[in-house]
Amino acid sequence: MDIDYKLDEPWTILSAIEQSIKKKIESIGTPLKDWDIRINYGIKTGLNDAFIISKEKRDELVKADPKSDEIIRPILRGKDIKRYEYDFQNLYLINTHNGYTDEQGNVIPPININDYPAIKEWLDSEEWNKNPKKGSSFKRLSERTDQGVTPYNLRSLAYMDDFSKQKILFSEMVSSPQFYLDSQKFLVNDTVTFISGENLETLTIFLNSKIIFSIFKLFYAGGGLGNSGIRMKKTFLQKLPLPRVVIQNDNSKDQEILISQALTLTDAEFDYLLEAFSI
Repeated sequence: MDIDYKLDEPWTILSAIEQSIKKKIESIGTPLKDWDIRINYGIKTGLNDAFIISKEKRDELVKADPKSDEIIRPILRGKDIKRYEYDFQNLYLINTHNGYTDEQGNVIPPININDYPAIKEWLDSEEWNKNPKKGSSFKRLSERTDQGVTPYNLRSLAYMDDFSKQKILFSEMVSSPQFYLDSQKFLVNDTVTFISGENLETLTIFLNSKIIFSIFKLFYAGGGLGNSGIRMKKTFLQKLPLPRVVIQNDNSKDQEILISQALTLTDAEFDYLLEAFSI
């Protein structure tokens, strides 16, 4: 057994084949922190019962005031994200954002709740307050830490504009690769991490690869969760080196071979990573 040791990393004991794989990917690949991408977390409301609503409630609010539709958007959670797809559960976020600057440099002011009377009535009501022992609805809104300029606003997010762009969605705690390339402008809650930026189609293919998942699990995941789970933590994922090559998105077994070739893996190394995926 060889020891792969760097001053800024914990000790890692690797077999000869693991040493060979790691050296290849780090010589060929570019760490994700050096790609033209941004990795951010989803929206933390501080009070999901109030801000995340069903389709029925969304329809009710829009019927009461059609303007409500402007700030109610479909939302995905970590458990809704699958490999190349999602499982939408008809949930919506009341996006009373706290203002931001868009890509063109335009300053978007915070949402004024008085412009949305039906939504304000909902937030002021006790209907959503399933735990009144913690206080009235307004008390709980006003005492939560994740709020903006008023109790009705969500906390500030400088990257709010990125939710309206193409992005890769994934859950932090997984037992297999589950990355979805979203072009439908979904909002996501804080159980989802997302990647925005350039070359997202290629990056989605790499991240959904079995052998890339094994590489991440073996060398960059910082330890496992239970028998097979890992954390796709931002600080860990940024260290993952991937080659800047284009792989066609045909969702076939051939993609694994093409990725293996891009990494210049031997047949033995390729088989080793596939076996590590199944463990």
